[in-house]
Amino acid sequence: MTEMSGALPKRHDLSLSGPRPPNPGLTPMMLNHAAWVTPDAAATAEFYTRIMGMDLVSTVIEDTSPSTGLKIPYFHLFFRMADGSTLAFFEAPGVPPPSKSSHVAYDVFTHVALQAADRNEVMRWYEWLRSNGVDVQGPTDHKGLILSIYFTDPAGLRMEITTPLDKNWNRHDAKAKADLDLWVETKRKAVQEGRDVVEALTDLCVDVRKRYERDTQAAE
Repeated sequence: MTEMSGALPKRHDLSLSGPRPPNPGLTPMMLNHAAWVTPDAAATAEFYTRIMGMDLVSTVIEDTSPSTGLKIPYFHLFFRMADGSTLAFFEAPGVPPPSKSSHVAYDVFTHVALQAADRNEVMRWYEWLRSNGVDVQGPTDHKGLILSIYFTDPAGLRMEITTPLDKNWNRHDAKAKADLDLWVETKRKAVQEGRDVVEALTDLCVDVRKRYERDTQAAE
C-alpha cells in the first residue's frame, strides 16, 4: 500500500462573513494547463497526439507530490494546443478507478471545451473523430452562442470541440451579472418562503427557455 502523507489545502469558504475586499486587478493571463488522472499514459498519449493533433511537450516522473508532500508515484504528461496552453494527465500506479458519480449531472456538466476555427472545422472534427471509432454527440447549437460536439477521451474525460456563433459570446457581461443575480435571488426567495429550492430553480429555467423561444420566433 502506498504511504500517504501531507495535506491538501482547504476549500475556500464562501459563507465567511465580514468585509470582502475588491480584486486588486489580478486576472490570469491564460490557461497554463488543466490536469486529470489517467489509468493509461500510453493510451492517453496516442489519443492526444494522433487523434487530437497535439504535441507531447513536457513530462515529469516523481514519487512525491511537490505541492502537498503526498507519497504518490506518478508520470505527468503535458500536451500543447495551438495557443500554447496545455492539457495534462497523471498516471499514478495502483490508484483505483474513481468512484461512480452520485448524479449524472456530474458526468454531463464536468468537461473541457476546446475551440475550433469555425463551423466547418467543427464538422471536420466530427468526421475525423467518428472515422477513428470515437462516439460523438452533436453538433449542438447552444442558443446561437456556440456550436459544439461532445465525446470522451480514453481516461473518461468528457470533451467538447466548439466554435463561437456569436462573435461576442464571452462579452455579455451585463446579462451574465443579471442572470447571476436572478439565480441567487430565486434561491434566496425560495428559502425565505419555505419553497422547495429545486422546484423554484426548475421553474426559473423553464421560464427563461420559453422566453428565449418566444424572442427567437418573434425575430424570424
